[in-house]
Amino acid sequence: MSRQTEGTELDLESYINFLSDRKQGHVNSDTPVYRDLRNQTRDLSCLLLADLSLSTDAHIDNTSRVVDVIRDSLYLFSEALSVTGDRFALHGFSSRNRNHVRFYNIKGFDDSYNNDVRGNINAVKPGYYTRMGTAIRYASQLLENEKSSQKLLLILTDGKPNDLDKYEGRYGIEDTRQAILEAEKKGLQPFCVTVDEQAEDYLPYLFGKNAYIVIKNAAELPAKLPQLYLRLTQ
Repeated sequence: MSRQTEGTELDLESYINFLSDRKQGHVNSDTPVYRDLRNQTRDLSCLLLADLSLSTDAHIDNTSRVVDVIRDSLYLFSEALSVTGDRFALHGFSSRNRNHVRFYNIKGFDDSYNNDVRGNINAVKPGYYTRMGTAIRYASQLLENEKSSQKLLLILTDGKPNDLDKYEGRYGIEDTRQAILEAEKKGLQPFCVTVDEQAEDYLPYLFGKNAYIVIKNAAELPAKLPQLYLRLTQ
C-alpha cells in the first residue's frame, strides 16, 4: 500500500513528489511517502549524461541559467534514486574538437551518494561545445559493463550536437545517430531529455519518436526528470 506515513520502504513516486514540493517550499514534514511492501524485482542501472556545453550558460529567466536547472536536476534525481536501490551514475561532457572531449565523473556506479558527490554536482559549469556522439560512446562503454538486466542511458541536453572541425550540422547529427544505434546494439536503452525548442527538427531522427521528450519550460526540468525516470523504469 502506497502513501503511508510509516512503512518498510519509501514509495518512489510519492517521494519524488515530496522532493519537488519541498524544493518549491510547498510541503509539510508529515507527507506520506512510505509503502508497506518492498519490491525486490527491480534490476536496472541508469547512467545520466548531462550536456555541459557553453550554451547551458544561457539564462531562462532573470535569476536562473540552463546550467543552474541542470544542477538542480542532478540533485533531485540523485536524491530520488538514492532511496530506490537502483544503481546510477552521473557524468557530464563538453568538447573543443575531436581530440579534446571532456567527460566529467560526477558519480560512478560504485560511488555512494554523499557530500562528495553533492560537491561534484555543485561544481558543474558550462564550457565549449557539444560533441555528443563521442560522449555517448564512452558512456555506453561504462553502462555496458553493468550486470543489470535493464540499462538506461539518460541524456540531458539543451541543443543539437555541435563542435569545431566540421561537427556542426549534418556530420554531427549522423555521428550522434550512429552512436545511439551502437548503444542500442549493446542492449542499452538511450533516452533524451531536452529543453531545446527546436528539438522536434532533429530528435526523432536521432532517437526515434518514442525515445525523447522536450521540456518546454526549462524551470520544470528538476521536478519532471525523476518522474520521467519512474515511468521509464516501471
